[in-house]
Amino acid sequence: MIFAQTEYEIRCEWGAQGVAQLAPRSDVVIIVDVFSFSTCIDIAAARGALVFPFTSYDERAHAFAKANDAELAAARRNQARYTLSPTSLLQIPRGTRLVLPSPNGAALSLATGQTPTLTGCLRNARAVAHAAKNFGNRIALIPAGERWGDGSLRPALEDWLGAGAILNELDGKFSPEARAARDAFSAVQSEIADVLVNCVSGKELSAKDFARDVQLAGEWNVSETVPVLRDGAYCSLM
Repeated sequence: MIFAQTEYEIRCEWGAQGVAQLAPRSDVVIIVDVFSFSTCIDIAAARGALVFPFTSYDERAHAFAKANDAELAAARRNQARYTLSPTSLLQIPRGTRLVLPSPNGAALSLATGQTPTLTGCLRNARAVAHAAKNFGNRIALIPAGERWGDGSLRPALEDWLGAGAILNELDGKFSPEARAARDAFSAVQSEIADVLVNCVSGKELSAKDFARDVQLAGEWNVSETVPVLRDGAYCSLM
């Protein structure tokens, strides 16, 4: 129970273990994967698409997409119509059913069980925070992080700051972890776009010719979209 931060209303913890500890004891969970799952979901849901999170790109993903009458997004490096690149989703048509594999944000979304689940990023931080309050006072923020080559969690600055941006819009009794994420965002909010460009994840994406994705992810509070997970897919709550 110690790791669940149950004495606090507003909690924050990293990755899969964060979901396992916090989700069963929260009124709502917010998954934050800024580069790029949560940013993709915000953009797609804003245009009226229905997005099914999936954990991996493999034959199971193809079968799942077929079973759900959905199109399968490809890995970012592929030249497919839709990928885990937010830029690829800017013109996605309303009503599109899309399976979006992601080892981080999607996997965490599928691990929250029966707890209501939202996904947030810098783009929709204020909207997601305000919507979360309607589910109850016990709100859990889960920065997804990335993976090192050995599969271990790499805490990612962009997700910490994305969680902090959402926490900055919340009131209640904060855990020290949640307060630290909020304060980290507050310290850099006036330069948040530049911070994302220059953090290691941002530089990695730019080096792979995805600088536009970094720009889209760094746009703060430009969206009123609140993606909620319903029946295995994210759609807009609003």
